[in-house]
Amino acid sequence: MAYTDIDKPSDYFNTVLYSGTDSAQSVTGVGFQPDWTWIKCRSHGGSASFEHVLTDAVRGANKTLTSDSTEAEATNNATGYLNIFDSDGFTTASGGTSIDAVGGIGRTYVAWNWLASNSTASNTDGSITSTVSANTTSGFSIVSYTGNGTSGATVGHGLGVAPSMIIEKGRSVTDDWLIYHKSLGATYGLALNNTTAAAASTGYWNDTAPTPSLFTIGNNGKVNTNGGTHIAYCFAEKPGYSKFGSYTGNGSTDGTFVYTGFKPAFVIGKRSSAVEDWFLFDSTRDTYNVNNKLLYPNGTNAEYTGVSARNDFLSNGFKMRIIDNKENGSGSTYIYMAFAENPFVTSTGIAGTAR
Repeated sequence: MAYTDIDKPSDYFNTVLYSGTDSAQSVTGVGFQPDWTWIKCRSHGGSASFEHVLTDAVRGANKTLTSDSTEAEATNNATGYLNIFDSDGFTTASGGTSIDAVGGIGRTYVAWNWLASNSTASNTDGSITSTVSANTTSGFSIVSYTGNGTSGATVGHGLGVAPSMIIEKGRSVTDDWLIYHKSLGATYGLALNNTTAAAASTGYWNDTAPTPSLFTIGNNGKVNTNGGTHIAYCFAEKPGYSKFGSYTGNGSTDGTFVYTGFKPAFVIGKRSSAVEDWFLFDSTRDTYNVNNKLLYPNGTNAEYTGVSARNDFLSNGFKMRIIDNKENGSGSTYIYMAFAENPFVTSTGIAGTAR
């Protein structure tokens, strides 16, 4: 049983839905002041106007990155951006060309929000000094640093335990996102913005697993451009709140069950053993089983509901309900990141509930 210190996961991660107004608007209901917000238009897609918008408080609310592209960081993004992080959410702004990416009229949106520390600190644990906003309770930190192009450089992450997953992007360069996942190990990396399988390179993580205080980077430009600015979102696993692992698909509608120790609120994953899109589901867009509202982190597509059954969110994990290489190909390996809606067992031993 995954006993937890976090009885209310929505204090640290929460999803909100809203409709655009074609003007600056305040989006509330998050329950805290977010440090990282990831927005996607649900109702429209297929062009850069509907790209994913990733914003954090360390870089600044008006500075965006897009998970579906190699683009460098944009300031006051032309298709819309966040103007400020508020105490219960955020405020959107028009980019001048349009506001479709975060608030176009007649469009619906989802925003996933994480809490770090609502502040930053200089971290000198690594050979590269970093700026960090860390929440050691929930196991999440935002790390900004400037690369030096040297293999074996180290960066402090502030979590106090080794990260299970790192999502990294060069802010000042046009290049792929790079992901470290404990199930793949430090030799391999995945790109969030495309469909490629996990690839091996010493230039990524220098074949060195993260430690409780720092992570190691190679000389690849994705993660360590000399003089380039980079951002890394680091996640440590917390029982009953977050889980980072892998599973093998069985190619059946009675699909693989993945134990997490909680009822999921959010699951993102990728077939790591072969070429395939990323997948993303949450319990706010899909409020009852079976789930079928699919979004693609590596694409600008609108929310896809063309298949009636893809997976179930259960009281202690999730179960695939589809014969599809994207999520449940027979013999294929998948990595995932999941956050809780409810822990299966709370700190007082009370069991959670299925939906």
